[in-house]
Amino acid sequence: MKGTQLGEFEELILLTIALLYDDAYSVAVVEELAQRLERPMSLGAVHRTMQRLEEKGLVQSRFGESTAERGGRRKRLFTVTTAGEQILQEARKVRNDLWAGISKAAFGGGVV
Repeated sequence: MKGTQLGEFEELILLTIALLYDDAYSVAVVEELAQRLERPMSLGAVHRTMQRLEEKGLVQSRFGESTAERGGRRKRLFTVTTAGEQILQEARKVRNDLWAGISKAAFGGGVV
């Protein structure tokens, strides 16, 4: 996937979509990230990032069933595509390789 840049926030959103699997819609992604990062998330920023990931071909979306609790509106559900999985695997490999190459001395002798 050379040429496709994945920013840190995009990576977090993509990972969260994979984590939520079949229940990944904007509000659920916001709630999951806010809980895990222990900071508030902007629904607009998350939603726009999900759209951008879809434009890049890293996720795909479909509409779920309408529900009475949502006033008859349907959720737009996202799933990670094969290309999205590949770019996440590449990002993971780069991070793991970097971590593996760091000397314990780089952090004052602490555990890496």
